Amino acid sequence: MKNIISILALILTTITMAQSEEKLPYHEIGPYSKTYTQGTVAARMVDGLGFRYYWATEGLRPEDLNYKPSESGRTSAETIEHLYGLSNFILSSISSDEKQNKALEMTFDEKRKLTLLNFKKASDILKATDDVSQFDNDRYPFWNVINGPIADALWHCGQIVMLRRASGNPFNSKVSVFQGKLKE
Repeated sequence: MKNIISILALILTTITMAQSEEKLPYHEIGPYSKTYTQGTVAARMVDGLGFRYYWATEGLRPEDLNYKPSESGRTSAETIEHLYGLSNFILSSISSDEKQNKALEMTFDEKRKLTLLNFKKASDILKATDDVSQFDNDRYPFWNVINGPIADALWHCGQIVMLRRASGNPFNSKVSVFQGKLKE
C-alpha cells in the first residue's frame, strides 16, 4: 500500500510539473487575420518562420547540435546562435524598446525560447501595424528586413532540418508547414 501511495504521489507530481511548464509559442500557428494589411501579411511571414523554427529545433539532441557536415560548415548549434541573432535584429528593427541581447553563456533551450519569444513579439507588433514603412530608418527600409533577416532565418531553419536528418534525428513527419499545425 505504501508503494502504491508513493507511485501515485510521483505520478501526480509529474503531471503537475508538466502542466506548469511554460508553453512556447509556435507549436502551431494561430488563426490568421480576417483582414490583409501590410502588418498582418508581414506578421504571418514571421509566424511561418516561428513555426518552422519551433519544429526544426524541437527535440534536438547534443549530437544534433554538434553535428557538422564538413570542416567549413556550421554546426547546428552555431546555426541556432545565428538564428537567435537574426531574431534580435528583426525585433529591434521594429521596436525601439527592444535591445539586442547577446547569447553568451546561454544553453540551447534558453536560446531557443528567446528566439521563439522574439519572433512572437515581432509578429504581435506587426499585427498591430497598418503601415510597415514606419519601420524604415536612416540605414534601410523595412523591405530589407523582409529580404534580409526574415528570409535568411527561413533559409537557416531549412539548414537545421537538413543537419538533423544527417545526424540521424529527422524532422517530425506530422508537421504541416502549409497548415501551420501537426497533421492528425
